[in-house]
Amino acid sequence: MNFDALIAALWIIPGVAIILMLALRRPHLAEYLNLLTSIAVFGLTLAILVAVPDKALVIGKQYILLTPLGAWVLFCVGLVYLLASIYAIGYMRLLPEEKPRLHKYYALQAGFALTMLIAPLMNNPGIFWIAIDFTTIVSAFLVGFEKEAECIEAAWKYLIVVSAGLALALLGIILFYWGGTFVLGPTYALTWDNLREVAPKVPETLLFLAFLLTLVGFGTKVGLAPMHTWLPDAHSEGPAPVSAMLSGALLNIALLGIYRFLSIVDSGGYSLMGHTALLVLGVLSLFVAGMFIVRQDGAKRMLAYSSLEHMGVLAIGFGFGGPIAFAGAMYHMVNHSMNKSLMFFGAGNMMRAYGTKSMSKMRQVLRYYPVTGALWLLGAVAITGAPPFGLFLSELTILRGGILSPNPWAVWVMAILLILIFIAFMNHFRRMIWGPEPEPDEAPTLKLSLWNSLPMWLALIPVLVLGLWWPSGLWGFFQQAFMVQP
Repeated sequence: MNFDALIAALWIIPGVAIILMLALRRPHLAEYLNLLTSIAVFGLTLAILVAVPDKALVIGKQYILLTPLGAWVLFCVGLVYLLASIYAIGYMRLLPEEKPRLHKYYALQAGFALTMLIAPLMNNPGIFWIAIDFTTIVSAFLVGFEKEAECIEAAWKYLIVVSAGLALALLGIILFYWGGTFVLGPTYALTWDNLREVAPKVPETLLFLAFLLTLVGFGTKVGLAPMHTWLPDAHSEGPAPVSAMLSGALLNIALLGIYRFLSIVDSGGYSLMGHTALLVLGVLSLFVAGMFIVRQDGAKRMLAYSSLEHMGVLAIGFGFGGPIAFAGAMYHMVNHSMNKSLMFFGAGNMMRAYGTKSMSKMRQVLRYYPVTGALWLLGAVAITGAPPFGLFLSELTILRGGILSPNPWAVWVMAILLILIFIAFMNHFRRMIWGPEPEPDEAPTLKLSLWNSLPMWLALIPVLVLGLWWPSGLWGFFQQAFMVQP
C-alpha cells in the first residue's frame, strides 16, 4: 500500500477545495464541493485504516507516523466530517441571514477537517502541538460564525482558555526534550520513539512533571475537568455541524496526544503514576458532567456536558490500561463520534424548529416531528450507555477491564455516575417528548428537509449494529493497536 500517496491526497484534496470555495464565492457550489471533499476524505481514511500495518510506520524522513491508534482517530475524523457535511447543507439553509457568507463557512469547515487530519500523523511532538494549535484557531472562527454576542464570547473564551492550556503542554514538551538531552546530547531528533527510548534514564521527578504539564495542557483541549470551562460555551454556541466536529472528532485527537505522552511515562517505568493521574481526571470529569447535566436547560449545553462525560469515560478507559479496557476505549471512541454527532444534529433541528435553545420550551417533539424526534430520542437512549447500542457495549468493556486494573475502585464510581447521568439525561427528554402542549404562538411550523434527518439515520444505524454485534476483526485490530506504540 502506497501510504505516501494516500496521506498526500488526504491533505491536498481539502486544501484544493478550500481554495476553490474562497475563489469562486458561490455558496450553493461550496456546500456540494465540501460534501464531495468529505466523501473523498472518508474514503481515504477508511483505506488507510484497512491497510494500516501491525506496527508503527514512519514515513517521509521521520516527520509522519502511522499507527493503528492514529489511523483509528483519523477514521473518526473522516466519519464525523462526512456526517457534518451532509447535515450542514440542511442546517445552514435554515440560516438565510448567513447565505452571503456560506462559502466562508464551508471553507472553514474543510480547513478545520484538514487541521484534524494533520495532527494524528505527526511524529514530532512539537509539530503535533502546532497542529493542535491550528485546530484551535480555525475552529474558533467557526464557533463565532453566526456573529451573535454569545457566539463571539464563546469563541474568545475558547481561544484564551485552550491557549493557556496549550502553553502548559508546550512547557511539558520542552521538559521531555530536556530530559532526553541527559542521554542523547544537547540536540537530537524530537520524536515519540526517541522520547520513549530515553525515558528510563530520565530523572523520575522531571519525567512525571513533564507528563503532568502535558496532561493538564492537552487535557484542557480534551475538555477534562477542571479545565473544561470553555467546552460548554463553545459546543453550545457554534453551529450544530461545528459542535459535532468539535465533540466527535477534535477531542479524540487531543486525547491521542495524552495517550502518547502516557506511553513515554510507561516506558520510563512509572506506569502506575501516569495511569492513575489520567484516571483521576477521568473520574472528576464524569462527576462534574453528571452534576451539571442534572440541572441543565440548554439543549446543546447539555450535550456539551455529555461530551465532558464521554471524554471522562475515555480517560478512564485509557487510565485503566490493559488490553480489555484499551479495546473498550477505542470502541467507545467511534461509537461516541457517531452518536454525539446525531445528538447535535437533533438539537440543531429542534432549536431551529422551536426558535429557542431552551429544552423547557421544546414540547411534544414527537407530535410535531415524529421522524426527527424519534431519532433524537433513540440517540439519547444510546448516548447514555443503555442497551442495545454500541456505547453500552464499550462502557461495559471498559468496566470489565477496570476490574483487572490496579485501580478497581474507579469501576464502582464510574458505574454509579453513569446511572445518575442516565436518569438526569432521560428526564430532560421525558419533558420534551411527553410534556404539556406548547403555547399556540410557540408551536413549531418549520419543515425539515431530508438533509436534516439523513445524517441522523447514518449515525444511528451503525451505533445500533455495533451494540448488537462486535465484529471479531475489530477486536483483533484493537489488540494489535494495544501492542503497538501509539
